[in-house]
Amino acid sequence: MWKAFATLVTAMALAGCAGLHELSNDVSTYSQWPADRKPASYVFERLPSQQTYPQQQQRLEDAARRAIEGAGFAPAADPKNADFTIQVGARVSANERSLYDDPFWWHGGLYHSRHFGRPFWGTGFGMMYTTQTYEREVALLIRDRKTGQPLFEARATNDGASPTIDSLLTAMFDAAMKDFPLSGINPRRVVTRIDS
Repeated sequence: MWKAFATLVTAMALAGCAGLHELSNDVSTYSQWPADRKPASYVFERLPSQQTYPQQQQRLEDAARRAIEGAGFAPAADPKNADFTIQVGARVSANERSLYDDPFWWHGGLYHSRHFGRPFWGTGFGMMYTTQTYEREVALLIRDRKTGQPLFEARATNDGASPTIDSLLTAMFDAAMKDFPLSGINPRRVVTRIDS
């Protein structure tokens, strides 16, 4: 019996560790990719605002590279002869949410909770319950270099208690490119592995 219990505890611990190395993302993709076209050479394109912070933009491009090349693209030997240009970006937004933002919890100065099927009523005045979360997002746009036509756009978002994004960038770009060149239900849940 103890052996079975120890095995169960070990399995639960391993499952918990695996969950710590996975990232759940909401992904939206929009595709006008020609059915007969294959991925080929690419070069990163930087907007003027992105050129202002070249080191920051380089980190984003380095994080996106694995997902892009995993989809079949290859860096152009000569950027002027690249078949595609790719723009990447990322942002983090702070969201402060109050208990009273939810209309089911706030009723004219009283709040109630129906957790576990038992209502709890109390005065809401003088008590503020707020939580701080951060929405993290990456975006990627692939264009035909000759015509400038946008062919594929992808976004991956997730949220959490920390504004830290650097360690998550590669996993987020992996999620954004997972279904390339297809579109799909937007948004949809995509789970990727975080590099440790």
